[in-house]
Amino acid sequence: MCGICGYINYERNYIKTRRSESELVKEMADTLYNRGPDAGDTWVGEHAVFGHRRLAVIDVENGAQPMKRISEGYEFSVVYNGELYNTAELRRELESCGYMFETDSDTEVLLYAYIHYGAACAEKLNGIFAFSVYDSMRQCVFLCRDRFGVKPLFYSICDGTFVFASEIKALFKYPGIQPEMDREGLCELFAISPARTAGCGVFKGIHELKPGCAMYISRRGIHTAPYWSLKSGEHTDSYDETVEKVRFLVTDAIKRQLVSDVPIATFMSGGLDSSFISAVAALELKKRGERLSTYSFDYEGNSKYFKKSKFQPDSDSEWVPRMAEAFNTDHHYLVCPNNVLVPMLYDAVRAKDLPGMADCDSSLMYFCREVKKNHTVAVSGECSDEIFGGYPWFRDEHAFKTPAFPWCYDLSMRKEVLIGSVRDTLDLDGYSRMRYDESISTTPEYVGDSKEEKRRREISWLNINWFMTNLLDRKDRMSMASGLEVRVPFCDHRLVEYVWNIPWEMKNRDNVSKNILREAAKGILPEDVRLRKKSPYPKTHNPFYETAVKAKLKSIVDNPSSPILALCERKKLYDIISGEFDYGKPFFGQLMAGPQFIGFLVQVNALLDEYKVRFV
Repeated sequence: MCGICGYINYERNYIKTRRSESELVKEMADTLYNRGPDAGDTWVGEHAVFGHRRLAVIDVENGAQPMKRISEGYEFSVVYNGELYNTAELRRELESCGYMFETDSDTEVLLYAYIHYGAACAEKLNGIFAFSVYDSMRQCVFLCRDRFGVKPLFYSICDGTFVFASEIKALFKYPGIQPEMDREGLCELFAISPARTAGCGVFKGIHELKPGCAMYISRRGIHTAPYWSLKSGEHTDSYDETVEKVRFLVTDAIKRQLVSDVPIATFMSGGLDSSFISAVAALELKKRGERLSTYSFDYEGNSKYFKKSKFQPDSDSEWVPRMAEAFNTDHHYLVCPNNVLVPMLYDAVRAKDLPGMADCDSSLMYFCREVKKNHTVAVSGECSDEIFGGYPWFRDEHAFKTPAFPWCYDLSMRKEVLIGSVRDTLDLDGYSRMRYDESISTTPEYVGDSKEEKRRREISWLNINWFMTNLLDRKDRMSMASGLEVRVPFCDHRLVEYVWNIPWEMKNRDNVSKNILREAAKGILPEDVRLRKKSPYPKTHNPFYETAVKAKLKSIVDNPSSPILALCERKKLYDIISGEFDYGKPFFGQLMAGPQFIGFLVQVNALLDEYKVRFV
């Protein structure tokens, strides 16, 4: 994994100003240092300039970037952030076409795949990626992003120059690109966040290449088009055939993602998803004579204060030892100290360039930093609930009847803190409904769906395109800020394509959540683990956090120069600081209640203050 950046202008000749261009793109790339602490370099071409920071995972010695190759007299150069899981197959295919390789890196395979197939190379890639190729033969620059947006890619156009980077902060280093927000950006912050509309960079003039899309930049302009999308259709396999196919696709995805030239581990909560991954990984490494390292996460004092709820029926701490013993893993129990959660809210904002999921972000960053001390690559269970229908809203009558994002029905908590004139100008309800309607209208339809199945497909579509991308964005930013690469096997597009059309009566057979995945895990997981009810990424239950985050927000509100006071009413902020919370009423997702909302507001102020955001 890496950080990439660069800029393109076909009206400029950057060779003439090579030194200054190299210095500028290096300054951009240096903001991405944590994404690639192992090495960095730049490349200056006639009409494009690339910068790169490298986290060495495959072919540590020879996989340096930007990577340049000459083919039939034409120059090609690539900067690439990601990992390919079908490198071996692609390499053999390209070798049969006459290509000769100088390294064992997937970067070189990717570059030659583009040289040979052009834009069609994207359809051949199995992995997580964002990359840019300078192509002197076709006289263009080609940018591409993986199917689910696991790896980020932002861009802006400044005085005719196309500027791109893995993270927004790098764009701000390019002269003329400023941290400004207009009405749309503020609506994203207060109506949508911590999720984000695909393609929207929140800051004015900053955009995102959407997942599953590719882009050409040439003298003729900028052209963007999807190269992949989900397709709805009839599922013809029997129940038993479906279970076997899911088992194969899940286990194959996990095995593919164990390829690494540096130490690899798994995140293991004791839940179905991470346990499935850890079990397959442990058995596979055992064949190689290796022992799997696993990590579990908890918070200081959580065992004392944990309270069961319909969203969190039990604690991971009861299940992790069961898995570690069953598969003889080298297990590491990580406990996040309470006193780091609030200070690291600021680190999380710097990593994401936007506010996020409060202590869920800051704790994840803490855990990733701890994992990084021993490992460079980890494998995680994200995305299973979105794919297999594990969240409560897949079976909640309210979600079926309410035209709104099911993880955020009620915006009242967000609206109440805003100054009246700001609230009226933004119209958060209208903005949220607009984004919801836009997304629903693009759901791939199947004429054979019943009314209920059609609605459930819409809910699934929302989950994949909004909730899942938010969790993937969070995982990428918090892990890469720690120099840790995290892989997500449940995002394998072959698996998602197949599961997308499995009917609900199979996915939820006998009213068992994620039944088809549980059946696929039979014989692999211990029965009690296989049948354990879902419990999401843990939050702290220790009242210390609520006290600490309230104190932090009070210090912000007490300061009349705090930028959040230009948007939020001081009295309303004091009211939530002194008030009590309904922990059963999240403001986002399943667990993010009052304390997390306060943490979110602290992060909003941190963003506005640190980036000196100007409202326009």
